[in-house]
Amino acid sequence: MAQGPLSPAVLRALQTLNTPTVANAIETFNLRPRNQGFMDASVRCMLPGLGVMVGYAVTAKIRAAEPPAPGAAIPRRRMWEYILSIPEPRVVVIQDLDDPPVGSFWGEVNANIHRALGCVGTVTNGGVRDLDEVEQLGFHLFASQVHVSHAYVHVVEIGTPVEVGGLTVHPGDLLHGDKHGVIQIPLEIAPDLFRAAKEVEARERRIIEVCQSPDFSIEKLSELYG
Repeated sequence: MAQGPLSPAVLRALQTLNTPTVANAIETFNLRPRNQGFMDASVRCMLPGLGVMVGYAVTAKIRAAEPPAPGAAIPRRRMWEYILSIPEPRVVVIQDLDDPPVGSFWGEVNANIHRALGCVGTVTNGGVRDLDEVEQLGFHLFASQVHVSHAYVHVVEIGTPVEVGGLTVHPGDLLHGDKHGVIQIPLEIAPDLFRAAKEVEARERRIIEVCQSPDFSIEKLSELYG
């Protein structure tokens, strides 16, 4: 990580914002191009009723199409120990190397295991299953598809950069996700992001109020845009 974990208060504040608002606020800092830093529509929120997910990325790569060659699979305990090296709350970001993905790492059992390890959800370009049970658990699922089977799923790499939804994610990256998608928040601006978001919302509210006013005019609208 670029710096130490954020305070619980900062994380709670970020959890009150939706991802479009976060995206708008990030733009005000001019740290990166506006078409970067978020996942594309191939990764979608499977459980939108759970609201906002915020956490630090734990990264891994999996395969499921064939049984693992001897020594190719990362032992479960080794992955669990790695997970605990990342601050809470944790988001497990898994790149599925199969093309197309055929087996789900995620289901009721793994969701319970990872929730016990301080994880709040997962983001993957692969699939997920046991949607009802995982939703009842309150564990967020962002994925490209729903799978029936776990097939031969096994972890082949942990703790390295992964590419999911067109976004490269590094261990410890701060991720924010909801029904709109997933965005990466630069850690250096995270403590100031809530304030920036409220400033953006205030400007937008003035525009909306003019548009909804009975005496709306393009002159008044133009004044707001300067």
